[in-house]
Amino acid sequence: MKEFPTCLQCEKGVLLPLSDYGRDGAPIQYKAWVCNNPHCGFNIRIDNGEISLGRPLIQSSK
Repeated sequence: MKEFPTCLQCEKGVLLPLSDYGRDGAPIQYKAWVCNNPHCGFNIRIDNGEISLGRPLIQSSK
């Protein structure tokens, strides 16, 4: 079983890796990391080579 890093913001949750697919359908592993504590909401993600911290979480319509 893999162990994930503790969230440094809330120190209660763990950061879970999320993957996605690029424009051409190529898989992108670990595009984002999200805290699993629902009261925290910390996240870090990579979009077009730029790192974003703490963007609001929304559910995708896709």
